[in-house]
Amino acid sequence: MSDLLTGDDREQKLDPLLKSGWAVVAERDAIEKRFEFVNFVHAFGWMTKVALWAESLNHHPEWSNVYRHVHVILTTHDVGGLSAKDIELAQKMDQLTG
Repeated sequence: MSDLLTGDDREQKLDPLLKSGWAVVAERDAIEKRFEFVNFVHAFGWMTKVALWAESLNHHPEWSNVYRHVHVILTTHDVGGLSAKDIELAQKMDQLTG
């Protein structure tokens, strides 16, 4: 299990993600991002790749897909907010879009 991110550690780990399009969710200790792909097949393929990583990390996103758009919210329910698991999965999601 991961610990809740707080203080300077939280700020340091979140900063690069916020610069890459992630945002803090209002009224929730979570981050979100909307990904856009060329079509549904690319969006679904990306989700499949992410699903395999999420399973290996035992950390699963809240997400929805409409055609070529995927909306993702990351938080660690076990700790009631953001943890290192969220940072790691967000980074992997960004890498898999490239």
